[in-house]
Amino acid sequence: MTANLNVLVAVCLGYVAFLFLVAFAAERAAARGRGGWLRSPLVYTLSLSIYCTAWTFYGAVGYAARSGLEYLTIYLGPTLVMIGWWWTLRKLVRIGRTQRVTSVADLISSRYGKSTFLAVFVTLIAVIGTTPYIALQLQSVTASFASIAQADPTAGPLDDNRNIALWVAAGLAFFTILFGTRNLDANERHHGVVMAIAVEAVVKLLALLAVGVFVVWGLSGGVGETLARIDASALGQWEVDGARWAGLTFLSAAAFLTLPRMFQVMVVENDDERHLRTASWAFPLYLMLISLFVVPIAVVGLEVMPQGSNPDQFVLTVPLSQGQNGLAMLSFLGGFSSATSMVIVAAIALATMVSNHIVMPIWLHLTGGGAVISGDLRTVVILSRRLSIAVVLGFGYLYYRLSGGGAALAAIGLVSFAGVAQFLPALLGGILWRGATRVGALVGLSLGFVIWVWCLLLPSFGLDVVISEAVFTQGPWGIGWLRPYALFGIEGIDPMVHAVLWSMLFNAGGFTVASLLSFPTPLERLQGAQFVNVFDHSGRPQNWAGGIAQSEDLMVMAQRILGPAQAQALFQEAAQAQGLAGYLPEPTPDFLARLERELAGSVGAATAHAMVGQIMGAATVSVEDLLAVADETAQMMEYSSTLEAKSNELARTARQLRAANEKLTQLSVQKDAFLSQISHELRTPMTSIRAFSEILRDGAGLDPAAQAKYAGIIHDEAIRLTRLLDDLLDLSVLENGQVNLNIRSGVLSDVIDLAVSASGAEHGGLRLRRDRAREDVRLDTDLDRLSQVFINLIANAQKYCDAARPELTIAVRAGGGQVTVDFIDNGSGIPHESQTMVFEKFSRVSDQKAGGAGLGLAICREIMARLDGSIAYLPGQNGAAFRVTLPMAQRIAAQ
Repeated sequence: MTANLNVLVAVCLGYVAFLFLVAFAAERAAARGRGGWLRSPLVYTLSLSIYCTAWTFYGAVGYAARSGLEYLTIYLGPTLVMIGWWWTLRKLVRIGRTQRVTSVADLISSRYGKSTFLAVFVTLIAVIGTTPYIALQLQSVTASFASIAQADPTAGPLDDNRNIALWVAAGLAFFTILFGTRNLDANERHHGVVMAIAVEAVVKLLALLAVGVFVVWGLSGGVGETLARIDASALGQWEVDGARWAGLTFLSAAAFLTLPRMFQVMVVENDDERHLRTASWAFPLYLMLISLFVVPIAVVGLEVMPQGSNPDQFVLTVPLSQGQNGLAMLSFLGGFSSATSMVIVAAIALATMVSNHIVMPIWLHLTGGGAVISGDLRTVVILSRRLSIAVVLGFGYLYYRLSGGGAALAAIGLVSFAGVAQFLPALLGGILWRGATRVGALVGLSLGFVIWVWCLLLPSFGLDVVISEAVFTQGPWGIGWLRPYALFGIEGIDPMVHAVLWSMLFNAGGFTVASLLSFPTPLERLQGAQFVNVFDHSGRPQNWAGGIAQSEDLMVMAQRILGPAQAQALFQEAAQAQGLAGYLPEPTPDFLARLERELAGSVGAATAHAMVGQIMGAATVSVEDLLAVADETAQMMEYSSTLEAKSNELARTARQLRAANEKLTQLSVQKDAFLSQISHELRTPMTSIRAFSEILRDGAGLDPAAQAKYAGIIHDEAIRLTRLLDDLLDLSVLENGQVNLNIRSGVLSDVIDLAVSASGAEHGGLRLRRDRAREDVRLDTDLDRLSQVFINLIANAQKYCDAARPELTIAVRAGGGQVTVDFIDNGSGIPHESQTMVFEKFSRVSDQKAGGAGLGLAICREIMARLDGSIAYLPGQNGAAFRVTLPMAQRIAAQ
């Protein structure tokens, strides 16, 4: 068995590289819209296999060797949950999709009034509760390395397993950061990670089946001989402990619902709730197959391995002891897959929770209303998630160091199970009982968490590590009824059952009593109705009432979270649905609810609610929703809904009428100013032409140089007058639809080059920023008219940009049969009150800077309308920004 350890390291690195390729290919396929197979029920079912961690792969055999068939409880609980998917899992998935929840903390906080404090508390419990489980995976990988090294005569003993654990933790952190934080929106699915997990699910199942087949037919001589060995072993004489069996079955079922990694793949990563129908039978089948050979491996391992061997490693050490190096290598990869898949998904889920519910609220508090300040919020969120992944894995490694890594894998796993099971009363109570309150959830979680820490987590470190032996035997300060394993003086109960019994009893009891004694807020009552009756209220938006939001502030916030393209598309679609032009819709209750749901996918529901609430100034619940929460009669609800809809419509109409009146007033003022300006613009050149023509007519005493000078002035003024008359004629022709288009093919970059050259921007002190690769777009349109629009926009930037070093960014995006060209300068922009007027005739932003009659943008608007495109002012860009949109191919030849 030469170079066994070296080969193992090489194979391990190759396997990790293979997973990188799988994840990368899945990400690419999803990005290109070719990833339909990534959303199949099979991939979803295999992703659920992260429940089967190193505890299942290695620890189940050790569990069976120590406790007989009790290991089956770990599979029985999830099986019962999956069989009953119609009543619980389906509701969780539907709530997750309608509320756009990103984690179990997000769901619980959303249910109870979108409470940020509750989200923080759940996140802390999740991190603490998952830490032992991450340590378990590190322990299993280091133990398997040690087993290989021990069996390799050419390799010396490993000096310190903790170094291996550190390298494994670092590698997993790198992989998770690379593929788990590529997308900000948690609802954009981590296709690469999920596909890698599905592949690992197949690897660990095949590995465990291969070892089982070898043990049954290669060592035991067949099924009959294997059953005889089991019957003759101590496992065959095992007796059922009813209390422990029931307690562990409940615990595994609760953990299956509440483990952050399980919630991530089961709810957040779910693309279609119909996948649950397939998973309801396929996943129990997977559990049956992966547990099929646990007892045979345990029995044979106890027979063939030396006394004192670690039964957790029988899956690996039995093949090694028989010289089956290839099978041992496959077994190692199966265990490695089991450990790494769990750690990756758990780190993603916990990092999302920490980022959304701890980092973001703190950041918003420190920035004093960060929803509208300058800066890119996306960078803060992504950086916080990456750092959170490193911190979570660091905690797992620290627990491994402190606990010494000597406990049985099953014992460590059960500690984590009991910790996250504390979410169960608040979770199930929230989706089944409308009377549940935030106070009840906080009281229940606090009591259950404290008892779990005292009775299970701290004792898991061992005697005299955190709790002294005197406290174990006599209780703190000599109070015997507070002993960790004999709470309230009740002794003789299994420590695990003891901790689960008391923690869940106090948790559920405190949750129920506190909910009955407290009164929910209107938002809690609203969320309670939508969660409990999710199938009746699916898609029904939450209404906001009270407070007046500036749409531009909302757009600025949305761009920094969702990105400019997605936010602008969202706002433009909403504006068009309201019958408005441009990118600023009315801040109606429906639009604000939709915006909040979109933001929730990136920063969590509680944080999104707080950010929208900051800009709104206040957030309450509408009459319709309060009636729904109060469960009034359908007739009363319909009547109230009709009244509120009419009221909203009247308020919206009134706002639009006020806006129209203001616009008419501005137009009247602009028209008066135009008449004054146009008379001035016409009179000035005419006066000059008349005066200097009279001088030339008299001709007395003029030398040739003076004659040429005066003739040049007459010529320049005539050109100025002709340009003004051309603009007026051009606008009239365009408005009357009498223009003939010269449709021809060309490249967008050439049109922009022509416009830049004609405007003199290259020599006028205006710095241009362009991406020529994106400008390589072929168009079929009137290139001359399009160039006229571009020239006007560039010239406006030269005139109006008031930055110390003026810059103009020309950004091109093509797709979906159309192209958009953005012209964004770095000046102070156009005031909000003037943005709606810039495309009107006679309109000029500044009389001091303007050199014409204010017809340029009006002409641009008419040209783009004839080219089947549009031009709009783009708010929220920290400067004047105009977006030109047109099809790549003109639909008509002429008008």
